[in-house]
Amino acid sequence: MPDPGRLVLVPTPIGNMGDITLRAIEVLKSADRIACEDTRHSAPLLAKLGISGKPLVSLHDHNEARRLPELLDAVRAGETIAVVTDAGMPAVSDPGYRVVQACIEHNLTLDVLPGPSAVLTALVGSGFPVHAFRFLGFLPIKKGKRLAILEESLATEGSSIFFESPHRLLSTLELLAEKHPQAPCCVARELTKKFETYHRGSAAELLAHFKVHPPKGEIVFLIRQSDSKPPITDH
Repeated sequence: MPDPGRLVLVPTPIGNMGDITLRAIEVLKSADRIACEDTRHSAPLLAKLGISGKPLVSLHDHNEARRLPELLDAVRAGETIAVVTDAGMPAVSDPGYRVVQACIEHNLTLDVLPGPSAVLTALVGSGFPVHAFRFLGFLPIKKGKRLAILEESLATEGSSIFFESPHRLLSTLELLAEKHPQAPCCVARELTKKFETYHRGSAAELLAHFKVHPPKGEIVFLIRQSDSKPPITDH
């Protein structure tokens, strides 16, 4: 009988490559193969870590279900398989959820490493309440559903955290500013990267700012329940 294999979810840096953990490096170096959301995207990180010649397989939203039997058979055969996405924690608005469910269903060893998270980084940096918060993934494309979730979040205790695309941020701020101009918001942009910024203020203030300075890069959008308006700050 081969030694039992395992599947390991390995968080990777959300921007700054120096944020990878020692344990993550150890797993990536010792894994028999690495399943990547995009092998081309993961290659520079692996090269920086001195990892070469390692078998890489693609594992993304469009092939995850099809790739599962191969990965599960490899774990049963005793392999250690590391799963990484383009940035952050696998399965959180990224591929990996089906893999986790399959390992649990088939009673295979599953390890989840801690590591960088855009969600928690943005929450702490926003200055919004951390005693109660919720992450709701990407905001809906349809404006009606988007506004409904934003209004529900304004009525919910604590902080609500979303991913948002830069080309749609203005639309989101317009929706919010029209109905709730004083809604307290934060736009956390390009976290851990060279041009990281936090913009904090009311929906109306942030809308005015980003109309003049079109947003670029990866964005985490936060709103919080509050009766008072925070002062706008940038850094």
